[in-house]
Amino acid sequence: MNEIFKNSPHRRLNILTGEWVQVSPHRTQRPWQGQEEEQAAKKKEEYGSGCYLCPGNERAGGNRNPAYGSTFVFDNDFSALLPDTPQDKHNQNDLLVAKTERGICRVICFSPRHNLTLPEMSVDAITEVVELWTVQYEELGSKDFINFVQIFENKGEVMGCSNPHPHGQIWAQESIPEEPMKELVQQKTYFEKNGRTLLSDYLELELKEEKRIVVQNEDFIVIVPFWAFWPFETILISRRAFGSFSDMTSGEKRSLADIIKKITTRYDNLFRISFPYSAGFHPSPTDGKDHPEWHFHMHFYPPLLRSATIKKFRVGYEMLANPQRDITAEYSAGMLRELPDVHYLEK
Repeated sequence: MNEIFKNSPHRRLNILTGEWVQVSPHRTQRPWQGQEEEQAAKKKEEYGSGCYLCPGNERAGGNRNPAYGSTFVFDNDFSALLPDTPQDKHNQNDLLVAKTERGICRVICFSPRHNLTLPEMSVDAITEVVELWTVQYEELGSKDFINFVQIFENKGEVMGCSNPHPHGQIWAQESIPEEPMKELVQQKTYFEKNGRTLLSDYLELELKEEKRIVVQNEDFIVIVPFWAFWPFETILISRRAFGSFSDMTSGEKRSLADIIKKITTRYDNLFRISFPYSAGFHPSPTDGKDHPEWHFHMHFYPPLLRSATIKKFRVGYEMLANPQRDITAEYSAGMLRELPDVHYLEK
């Protein structure tokens, strides 16, 4: 890219969805003007007597958790999707269209400790979480009515997280959801044209430029994508082209745990808080078809903009017209890249 793109309005193509992002770097010549306060870290206890996710406690639905000692998974007591939903369709003049949707929702507790988020856990402990994600992906994906397994985490109250105990969710469903479906179309089109995965070629280009790489290890790379919308959005991509959790070697599973710890630690270190985000994997669909075009990756979507309390909102132009951002992907990548691997609470 030439210098004009550093300070001039322009659009960037999201190659995974086919959508455009408006970038307006001239609006914020100094991105850190304004409020820059730090929030004091709130100390949480290792066990919450009123927490419905802690070991041995009764959940909101009336079931009681076992005295689990590592990871723990259970069917969501208030599931958004149900496996026994009757199958039906509605179509009124192609104007009022609906169909029922079957699925299974589960909750994964990362640790029995109420006060440990992913960046504060050891690589060994996060590897256990990766192993559980793999088991759940395989078990749910093997069901004949499940065509996509969405594994994700909402971290922090600002992201709507209903319980402070570190946990993630799985929504496994009959349809391939909208965002993965966009990516399926883009990846398949590219693969059929080029014989290589879209993200393999994208990674090759990013490794040459080095401007947007945040952190990497021997198996995975974290990048602020060229088309990023959220201020500190990142994408985690496998170096080797494979589609699903089931395709990972034991070494790659540990590498995945290592890279997750490194990027989430950088997020916490950025504003010295437990950094909120929505994050999730996009593994290949479980629809019984071969997907050589699919390249395993994970998205991180954090809302914070300039400090621990200033957030970016999707409003106005962004809701009615086009996603838009002010700071460039290159700038935010540089900020994250320079942060240490050691969590600020450990210093």
